[in-house]
Amino acid sequence: MLFSSENFIFLFLPIFLLIYFLTPARFRNLVLFLGSLWFYFTGEKRWFFLLLFSLVLHYALTTLMQGRRDSVRRGLLAGMLVYDFASLFFFKYVGLVFPEWKITLPLGISFYTFQMAAYAIDIYRRPQEYTRSFVNLGAFMTMFPKLISGPIASFGEMRRQLKRRRVNLEGLEEGLKVFVLGLAYKMLIADILGNLWHEIQVVGIESISMPMAWLGAIAFSLQLYFDFNGYSLMAIGVGRMLGFNLPRNFRQPYLATSVTDFWRRWHMTLSGWFRDYVYIPLGGNRKGTARMVLNLLVVWIFTGMWHGSTGNFLLWGVYYFVFLMIEKFLLSRFLEKHTGLGRIYTLLIVVVGWAIFHVESLGGIGIYLKKMFAPGMEYLNSNPAVTLDALKRYGLFFLLGVLCSTCFIENIYRKHNKRLWLKLVLLALFWVCVYRMATAGSNPFQYFGF
Repeated sequence: MLFSSENFIFLFLPIFLLIYFLTPARFRNLVLFLGSLWFYFTGEKRWFFLLLFSLVLHYALTTLMQGRRDSVRRGLLAGMLVYDFASLFFFKYVGLVFPEWKITLPLGISFYTFQMAAYAIDIYRRPQEYTRSFVNLGAFMTMFPKLISGPIASFGEMRRQLKRRRVNLEGLEEGLKVFVLGLAYKMLIADILGNLWHEIQVVGIESISMPMAWLGAIAFSLQLYFDFNGYSLMAIGVGRMLGFNLPRNFRQPYLATSVTDFWRRWHMTLSGWFRDYVYIPLGGNRKGTARMVLNLLVVWIFTGMWHGSTGNFLLWGVYYFVFLMIEKFLLSRFLEKHTGLGRIYTLLIVVVGWAIFHVESLGGIGIYLKKMFAPGMEYLNSNPAVTLDALKRYGLFFLLGVLCSTCFIENIYRKHNKRLWLKLVLLALFWVCVYRMATAGSNPFQYFGF
């Protein structure tokens, strides 16, 4: 069930909110748990019981951890982590070995697996965070706003909110406004610019010109950002309606002054997960330069593998590792002093990186990068009308994407959050989005495939 669908907006969400608000506070976690299971079941009937089994397994084994000696606790933790990552690896990579099996990737498995693994590790490290309540743990793990595409939150962050939170009309209004903003990002920028990238794929990357290759890469960069940031804002908005403060996932990443800075701003909850549960346990930067470099390489290989099983994702991970190392050892001081040049450099690296990310075959990546950078005349635009037509149809949405990638919209929202005119603008945007749902539909969220 898409957040950007009529079924969710006009059926599931209002019915769920009505039941949730009418339910006494002590039973709201149960309502959230059951409602989230239903939400997941409507979108993923085939693998629904995999989610339920994973939840029961982690509850049972973390319960067995309590009061046990360290060797037993380590064994139970190892069992949970082996299950988590073996199941994730199986679903992501079995198709490469046995393509005839045609096993689909369970919806949201990459996100809920990471949350369950984090819970197991946290309970091992800090037994006091264990919860005896299966309902509370289930409400946290399956919470439908974040279940299938994040943000990734730790149980420690959410534990107090699960026990006590404010559910009121003020939170409902604030959540609705944030939800509509995310919906507009998704429907009115991401989906529309995604059409240009789709047109390029239909034509074939072998046939496009250099200007169209750059337009396509920029379009996908904006599409991915507003698709994923839009989803994250909708998740945060729904969470706010329910009384929760979910963690922020993006902080104007396209304003970053370095690649290092970019990854502090993009998909922050995933970056934090890899830092806390992979990089630091491997030793981080505490065991010398060579070990730090190796640890970062491992993190970026895993990051690429987490996103997908095709070679482009592994190449994409190594690509960012290389630039992060170049910055760390050669460019960091220069970029700190020259922030303007740093932003231009970062945007160039990131746009090229998204091209590598999205073109699945290694041969296709080579062709696309050659289209972008080769100086030969055969790669220049032999028909300027094609580029001009694309700019005519999508130019306004490129400008909107660039504007909304800055702090401009966020600053206006913070300053005028309570003003009537802003509420009316958001109301108008909501109905424009509804109109697009009815007439043009809505594309699936990009990160549903990861």
